[in-house]
Amino acid sequence: MLNIEAIRQDFPILQQKTNGKPLVFLDSAASSQKPLAVIKAVDTYYREYHANVHRGIYDLSEKASAAYEQARKKIARFINAKSWRELIYTRNATESLNLVAYTWGMQHVGPGDTILVSDMEHHANLIPWQQLAKRTGAALKYIPTTTEGLIDQPAYAQLLDSTVKLVAFTLMSNVLGTITPAKAMIAQAHAVGAVAVVDGAQSVPHLPTDVQDLDCDFLAFSGHKMLGPTGIGALWGKKPLLADMEPFLTGGDMIKQVGYDRCEWNALPWKFEAGTPAIAQAIGFGYAVDYLTALGMDNVRQHEKDMVAYALEHLGRVEGLRIFGPQDPEIRGGAVSFTFGDIHPHDLASMLNYHNIAIRAGHHCAQPLHDKHGLAATARASFYIYNTLQEIDCLIEALEDARKTFEL
Repeated sequence: MLNIEAIRQDFPILQQKTNGKPLVFLDSAASSQKPLAVIKAVDTYYREYHANVHRGIYDLSEKASAAYEQARKKIARFINAKSWRELIYTRNATESLNLVAYTWGMQHVGPGDTILVSDMEHHANLIPWQQLAKRTGAALKYIPTTTEGLIDQPAYAQLLDSTVKLVAFTLMSNVLGTITPAKAMIAQAHAVGAVAVVDGAQSVPHLPTDVQDLDCDFLAFSGHKMLGPTGIGALWGKKPLLADMEPFLTGGDMIKQVGYDRCEWNALPWKFEAGTPAIAQAIGFGYAVDYLTALGMDNVRQHEKDMVAYALEHLGRVEGLRIFGPQDPEIRGGAVSFTFGDIHPHDLASMLNYHNIAIRAGHHCAQPLHDKHGLAATARASFYIYNTLQEIDCLIEALEDARKTFEL
């Protein structure tokens, strides 16, 4: 089990107060806070051994290169990749998904083919496939979810046929919290010859992840949602698929040889990493993985289930509050989206900010899902390793204060 009070001491930002009130940060689904170990790692790089990687035959460059590549190996181990060469650095999960769409997608999808995407996707795992369908003439179809926010399994099975070339879905919804039956869905996709792309932006920070066991073809995730810096993410892909794909960006470092009329791509993973990379961010990402590994991802998941169970029970007692997504903590993550009477979520978030409680309000980059439920926006509280049950109590107290203010 996690020692939450000890963990909180590792996060400088949580020690601050506003108007005498401690920060209650409930927006980790958007971006998590950073422990001191990550902050120090980035600071040390810039203070002590900043240099460009893969280029310099001098001590600083070699030290930076070693740290940069060591971080890659840590991240690859974290998701149980077969090889570190399957782990490509990107700016974020969004870029990872676009990389697949522009490379594998443009090479393998064409007229008469079908792309399947779940209807609860973040825009990052929806718009790239919309654009791919437009560019190639493929059909884009949506896997429906139930009123509870679960994948409609019979409908998914019916959609799968020999025309399906690619299936893309989230492993954990950033709105509904739904944990999808990814392993089974991947196997079903493979049964009709389709490639399975998984958006792990929400799941990798919160669940033990084993890409070999899942058997997905591509997995996208971001460092900043799992204690790491912003501006760094990763795409994991099966080596044969990556080897066959053309580069997404071209320029320096992703080449082996260049002539005026020809070029030869670099080996994996550098073939997809053009230009000077986010060196400090990658090193920080590696330290974030170290931090989570030391905690144990089973412990991280158990803490989240405890938080969600408590939130569903106690928020569920607040009159006028409507929670979206599965009610079973076993099949949902720590993002709890809700509405509160007729108070607009933006007004509610502003009111909670007065109490120094940070939540998210809007459509959470999942506008079609909100449209499906007839909603313009929702409020969302999301939890991570540094949150406590008492902070949920603070949220409920603030909601009751909002009720009085808005005369709900």
